Amino acid sequence: MSSENTASIRDEYQYDSQGRPIIPLQEELINISKDGGELWNRLVFESSPYLLQHAANPVDWYPWGEEAFQRAKELDKPIFLSIGYTTCHWCHVMEHESFENDEVAGLMNDAFVCIKVDREERPDIDNVYMEVTQMMNNRGGWPMTVIMTPDKQPFFTGTYFPKTSRGRRIGMMELIPKVKDVWQTKRDSLITDAANLTKRLQRNQTNRTSAGEISQNVAHQAFNAFSNRYDEKQGGFGKAPKFPKAHDYSFLIKYWKQTGTSHALAMAEHSLKSMRNGGMYDQVGFGFHRYSTDARWLVPHFEKMLYDQAILVQAYLDAYQATGDAYYSTVAEEILNYVLRDMTAPEGGFYSAEDADSEGEEGKFYVWSVNQLDEILGTEDSEFYQKVFNIRKGGNWNEGYRHKTNIPHLTKNISQLARQFKLTEKVIAEKLEIIRTKLFNVREDRVHPQKDDKILTDWNGLMIAAMARAGAVLNNDTYAIAAIKAMDFLLENLMKKDGSLMKRHRNGNSGLTGVLDDYAFTIWALIELYQMNYKEKYLEIAMDLSEYQIDQFWDFDNNGFYFSASSGEELLVRSKEVYDGAIPSGNSVSAFNFIRLARMTSRPDFEDITFQILNSFSGFLNRSSSGYSMMMQAAEFAFGPSHEVLVFGDEDNSATQKMLEDIQTIYMPKRVIVYGKSGGESLKNTIPFVGFYEPNKDGSPKVYVCQNFSCKLPTSDFEVVKQQLGVN
Repeated sequence: MSSENTASIRDEYQYDSQGRPIIPLQEELINISKDGGELWNRLVFESSPYLLQHAANPVDWYPWGEEAFQRAKELDKPIFLSIGYTTCHWCHVMEHESFENDEVAGLMNDAFVCIKVDREERPDIDNVYMEVTQMMNNRGGWPMTVIMTPDKQPFFTGTYFPKTSRGRRIGMMELIPKVKDVWQTKRDSLITDAANLTKRLQRNQTNRTSAGEISQNVAHQAFNAFSNRYDEKQGGFGKAPKFPKAHDYSFLIKYWKQTGTSHALAMAEHSLKSMRNGGMYDQVGFGFHRYSTDARWLVPHFEKMLYDQAILVQAYLDAYQATGDAYYSTVAEEILNYVLRDMTAPEGGFYSAEDADSEGEEGKFYVWSVNQLDEILGTEDSEFYQKVFNIRKGGNWNEGYRHKTNIPHLTKNISQLARQFKLTEKVIAEKLEIIRTKLFNVREDRVHPQKDDKILTDWNGLMIAAMARAGAVLNNDTYAIAAIKAMDFLLENLMKKDGSLMKRHRNGNSGLTGVLDDYAFTIWALIELYQMNYKEKYLEIAMDLSEYQIDQFWDFDNNGFYFSASSGEELLVRSKEVYDGAIPSGNSVSAFNFIRLARMTSRPDFEDITFQILNSFSGFLNRSSSGYSMMMQAAEFAFGPSHEVLVFGDEDNSATQKMLEDIQTIYMPKRVIVYGKSGGESLKNTIPFVGFYEPNKDGSPKVYVCQNFSCKLPTSDFEVVKQQLGVN
């Protein structure tokens, strides 16, 4: 789309409630030329909501693909690569300031061939260029800006750039002419620098794995590192900003279970409660926002991500099982109920995210003024709510002071509130729920943040795993059914006939080649589904996908899994991810998957895979184990001791079902359950050894507790099972 006369062209758009041009329907797209015509650019034909956000920009955007690179070669121009995601606040800011601006767009179209990438659809591209950005700037983030040669070699990187220079941050109006001039006058130097940078990137990837051996002391090292960074007052680790890295807390709870170290559990509990009480948690509609911008968990970055909800559910379930405190199961249920209400497609899959912004303002959907509360609740209930949730007439957060808005948050638990108001805890809880429902119903009439409704295989795997585990641990059919339905959707729509996985589904269309996380997280989900309802098909599919993952992603020279498949697109490097950041790495989850599958199916080669992963990344783990908390969980499982609980009995027998339910209540992180119906005939293809075990003739359960390849005498008594497991 040309940047000329765009002011008049904009009058032709229809706009949605967020002020964005409405994308043409599928049947209307056939009438639009492949370059987007006068109203659009090439992104109008894409499925990604993020790319579609930019389809009306005057920037002549291309999607990532050969057409763009060929065009850059033909025009002898460098590539301007911009990577972001739908709910990224600063991506919105850069778009509004620069990509929607005719003057900036004109400069970009003149100097570059411009490419937009959704990092959530193409994490393989994002991983490569994020590493380059961090190498060049010692930091990264989104929006990510990369300027590179037509053969994809970068020579300039950064993140957000304003329209015009601001302080030390160069603006787009100044940057683009400088790059254009250097490309025309000093190109040889640029190309040399780009080639050297690419070689450095390739060396980094080669050196990522090593022939070392993981220390059995790494878990203790990780605990000590967490202890040193622990915020005794507010919970969490370090200073602002604080991220809800839930796998850190799961590790600490499991570490407590393994060692009896009370401080590990105390750190996890304090942090999980502080996060739930803070403004980072949506006190009206439930679910967690992305992270806290301050150390007190008060002011969030307001977007909500599916993966955060999934991993946090796992942590709260760990806390519930470890302590027996229903507080934690309630939080897990709240999160899952939010996901089922707002983030679930009718067909069963789960949407990706909800934006931080609404009506062009971050957090507007979630905040409240005293006047609004008075009008909705009446004076008495409003005053009560203000005291409970720390509401102030002049606002209670930095951005809210201008508009006198508040982020509801708790500083007292329910027993403290009961004493303060001289009411019973039951009355307090009931009163708060009535008020919350009123506020929620009113809030539903506000302009909602944009929902990123693409369905991603990897994030769906995480959520299915959480739903399935909640279904088992909480004995909740709603979550169990949702997990099954979502997996059915995934297998039907995102798995090809050859057994490979696709990345994304939206509006009836599936596509993009799956990466390591898609396989690792889907296998995790399948394992949890099998541990929930013991349907053999889930275990069988998990095994098949694991074999495919080895074939397509394993580094047969240096061990560890590559992020992209051997049959996938060739990028500058095949990266390996191991750091457990906001999302645990595919290698970490794979290490956890393979050791669990090894224990369930007696596959020593799968156990070898786990140890090869651990040893190949031992340099990272031994130096900085707290950054790899998910891999630490895999290591602790692998080092043992672990238990296999084999249950044989008729599935229609009430005693058998009761036994399976009772075993689920036991918190034993290093335990797997195998259930053989009437002796497990149907399991013999997947687990050959089940043929050696006999069920009781009346269909009642016979349980074998096994450890270190040795099983104790079978029993039908749950109390004996507990004794054999070492449970008090």
